[in-house]
Amino acid sequence: MVARSFGSALLFVDRTCRLLFPPPLFMPQPKRALVTGAEGFIGTHLVAFLLERHWQVVAGHRSSDASFHVASGLETVQCDLADLHQVKRAIRHTCPTHIFHLAAESLPAASWQDPVLVFRANILASLHLFEAIRELPYCPVVVAACSGSEYGAVSRTELPVDERHPLRPLNPYALSKVCLDFLSGEYARQRKIPAVRLRLFNTTGPGKTGDAPSDFVRQLVRIRQKRQAPRIEVGNLKARRAFLHVNDAVRAFYLAAVRGKVGEAYNICGGQAVSMRKLLSSAIRLAGVKAEIAPVKALLRPTDEPTIWGDSTKFRKATGWKPASSLEQILSELIAYWDQRTEKCSAASA
Repeated sequence: MVARSFGSALLFVDRTCRLLFPPPLFMPQPKRALVTGAEGFIGTHLVAFLLERHWQVVAGHRSSDASFHVASGLETVQCDLADLHQVKRAIRHTCPTHIFHLAAESLPAASWQDPVLVFRANILASLHLFEAIRELPYCPVVVAACSGSEYGAVSRTELPVDERHPLRPLNPYALSKVCLDFLSGEYARQRKIPAVRLRLFNTTGPGKTGDAPSDFVRQLVRIRQKRQAPRIEVGNLKARRAFLHVNDAVRAFYLAAVRGKVGEAYNICGGQAVSMRKLLSSAIRLAGVKAEIAPVKALLRPTDEPTIWGDSTKFRKATGWKPASSLEQILSELIAYWDQRTEKCSAASA
C-alpha cells in the first residue's frame, strides 16, 4: 500500500492502484518512478541516479532483449507504448508517483527516413501514456523529455533562445517533439495532470553514440590505437552547439520532478555554443593524435540549424540547477569511455 496525492487529499492505493478505505493511521510516501525508455542513453543514467537517492524505480522498456544492470530496488516492465492496452496495464501495475517520459525515436537526421515511425513512437505513444494516466485515481507527476530542436533555426540576435521564442521545427523528429510539448501542456491545463516539460538541448557523455563529440572521439581513439588510418570523417564543421553532460541532464530531470512548476516548459542546455570545428580541435588535442580531416557528404543533414543554443535561466531560477561539467571534461570522459570500450572489443575478438 502507498499514499498518493489527489488535489488536496491523500488517497491510499494498493499495488494495483485500487483505492483503499479507510486509510491506515500511518503511511509512508516513498517516491516511485516509472522511467520510459529506460534502456536508452539518458534513461540508463537517470535510473542509476534515482536508485542512488533511494527511489523505487521501474525501468520501462520496449524490447524483450533489453538488459539492465541488476541493482537493489530496480524493477522492470516491458511495454510497447504504441499499444494502448499495454500502456494501461503497465501504469496500473507499476503505480508510480512520478513518470519520466524519455521513450522516443531520437535521431533528427534519421527521422527523414521513416517519419511515420517517428510520429508513431513520439506522438501516438505519448498520447497513450497520458490517456492511461487519466484512468488512475490519482495523478503522478510527469516529466516529459521534449527538445531544443523544436525552435528550429534561430537568428544570431535571438541567441541563446529562451522559452518565449516561437517553435519552428525543421525535421520530423523536432515536429514530433513539438506535439509532445503541446500534449503535455494541454493535459496539465485541461486534465490537471501535473506535467513538466523539459526542452533538452544537445546532450552527450559516456555511452552516447551517433553525435559529433562521441563520433569524433571514437575515431580519434581508433587512430591512437592504430585501428584506423589517421583520417577522421566529418560533416558540417560550421554548425555551433552547446553540449550538456548527461549527468547534468539527469539532475535537471530530477529537479524538474521535485521543484518544477506544473505546466511549465524549461530549456535545459549547456553553457556556451561552440563550432564543430573547435570541438574537433579540442578533441584532437586531448587525444594527442594527428589526423587528416575529411568532409563526407553523407554526414551532412538535409536541414541543419546553424546554431542550437538555449537559455536555461528560467530553470535555474526555478530549481537552482546549472551545468557542472565543462566541454573539456565531457571530451576527456568520452576518450576514457571509448578507450575502455575499444580495448574490451579487441579482447573479446582475440
